[in-house]
Amino acid sequence: MFDDQTIETFKSHKTPFYYYDLGLLRRTLKEIQTHGISKGYHVHFAIKANFNLPILEVIREAGLGIDCVSGNEIKRAAEAGFSGSQLAFAGVGKTDEEIQVGLDHDIYSFNCESLQELKVLNGLAKKSGKTANVSIRLNPNVEAKTHKYITTGLNENKFGITADKLPKLFEMLPGLENISLTGIHFHIGSQITDLQPFRDLCNRVNEMQDLFENNGVRLNHINVGGGYGIDYEQPDENPIPDFKSFFEIFDRNLELREGQQVHFELGRSIVGQCGCLISKVLFIKEGVTTNFAVIDAGMTELIRPALYQANHRVDVLTSDKPVQTYDVVGPICETSDTFQKGIQLPEIERGDLVAIRSAGAYGEVMSSGFNLRERVKAVYSE
Repeated sequence: MFDDQTIETFKSHKTPFYYYDLGLLRRTLKEIQTHGISKGYHVHFAIKANFNLPILEVIREAGLGIDCVSGNEIKRAAEAGFSGSQLAFAGVGKTDEEIQVGLDHDIYSFNCESLQELKVLNGLAKKSGKTANVSIRLNPNVEAKTHKYITTGLNENKFGITADKLPKLFEMLPGLENISLTGIHFHIGSQITDLQPFRDLCNRVNEMQDLFENNGVRLNHINVGGGYGIDYEQPDENPIPDFKSFFEIFDRNLELREGQQVHFELGRSIVGQCGCLISKVLFIKEGVTTNFAVIDAGMTELIRPALYQANHRVDVLTSDKPVQTYDVVGPICETSDTFQKGIQLPEIERGDLVAIRSAGAYGEVMSSGFNLRERVKAVYSE
């Protein structure tokens, strides 16, 4: 977990704060290079998972691109040194202003999610005197076997174009003079730990490839999205996901055409385990059926447990006493401001430090000022 020197360093910082282990991030990226990029795969980091500049600089140095879902994410990627040719722009509700940001940066691909978006993009590109590269996001109706809030590839989800709209798409394409259709895009969900949904996705991609070719469309690239999960329960035993098995699914099951590129959009699996939320115990409150460890971090710093019922391991850093049972809760005026319930931890006292693990993805980026809380800082291992 953390050595004594690191824990002593933690004591010198005002809590709560986010801590990022850049060494672990680099080791994770090395696995992606070895098992993915070395095979010619193009990997884009989903910047919505973490947009901190020191994180992005390490990712850029490793040779990845960026997957954006807002105009400001495009600007942040550019600030971090990424070129427009390394950027893909997804999102079901792009504003005209955001589309213009993408056009101004000459991005690699707009991942379009509706027929109306294609018309709007074509008009804006024409006004700018440009041709926009487009990848059509298709809804494959593949069950991702994950939390219902982060499933994105079913017919009832808002994302992508369903198969019944494709005849209309093929009818429209000749009239979209400022659109260049270069690929198709899929994303079935997030925190997927069972590899079978990715096999199912490959089968669906192969079907869609045939359909597009039968309608006279040659695709330069296939974007299979991301969604690969991490081990929230045992982060020390599994700090880096099994990227070898992940990429092998696509090696074995995608039926690619000669010269065709495969793109991925990985987020959580890259940065999730390198980040923790470090917090201090404010009070120990004896309840009727449990003890409450009230810490100074709350759902304002990590909303995933309240929003997704997500499980983040909690470790006590400054106690080795016999264990007791606690509910670990935050200070926010919401009952949902709870990190763990009924867990066994070394006996805690006021002032002890705790680490909420696996918070590198969708932690800091989803923080808020609810209760007029101040935004907290980030600390890096280097």
